[in-house]
Amino acid sequence: MLMFDGIEVDAHGRTDVGKVRKTNQDQFLVASLRKVVDVHGTSIPRAYRNSFDSGARALLLLVADGVGGRPGGEVASSATLDAVVSYVTNSMRCFYKLDEQIPTDLLAELAEVVRKSHDVLLARGQEQPESAGMATTLTMAHVLWPRAYVVQIGDSRCYHQRGGDLHQVTRDQTVGQDLIDHGALLPEEAARSPYGHVLLQAIGGEYGVQPVISRVDLERGDALLLCTDGLSKHVSDRAIAVAMTDTATAEDATQTLVAAALEDGGSDNVTVVVGRFR
Repeated sequence: MLMFDGIEVDAHGRTDVGKVRKTNQDQFLVASLRKVVDVHGTSIPRAYRNSFDSGARALLLLVADGVGGRPGGEVASSATLDAVVSYVTNSMRCFYKLDEQIPTDLLAELAEVVRKSHDVLLARGQEQPESAGMATTLTMAHVLWPRAYVVQIGDSRCYHQRGGDLHQVTRDQTVGQDLIDHGALLPEEAARSPYGHVLLQAIGGEYGVQPVISRVDLERGDALLLCTDGLSKHVSDRAIAVAMTDTATAEDATQTLVAAALEDGGSDNVTVVVGRFR
């Protein structure tokens, strides 16, 4: 549990290799970003020093799913999250004061996070031929209360829950979803199609990346859920909504959802991150 801009946040992540795969190529991250002044000497009374660290200013929730069938999927997902954290902590201006307009500088920097991560994987592939072609999805929620900016590459999803209603924030960037959108396939047909889960873009992919950024306006009591397709392939949106409503904590929710994916077959690695804003 952490305090985030006056809001109590219950956040937890869980990952499982599943019942079929031999390795887990999924990764997740839950992190708070802070502005801290390390005071090594002062005459200021201790009662006034609390203002030097006012708690978390921003929250990061991330999931990444190494692309199966390519070398080093687990390396790709790990390296991508490492690159994101490195860029955010060392380069990005994370602590904008929000007004009623979307902060375009922040959106540009979130897109740059993705491009930097993509460049890191490409450079690693050039330096280490055995890693050439490694790729991963990336879905990240950067929360500056009361807004979340969701960045997506690939088909790992973000959901927003309010009360009993669950809304899918992201759109799967797959050939199957494109065929559904154009009326060429029904959702159940796309799920069975060999092209259904073919990614249109991925971090480390050969055609570059164009991150899609969505904005979510949050209220107290809302929740965000990020997951890899190991969950969405096995657990319906309705079942996800019920699990989120019927569990008391973020940890309970992740445990229930991962168990549901495994019970339905667990054909892939499954990763779930839940953040509840109490």
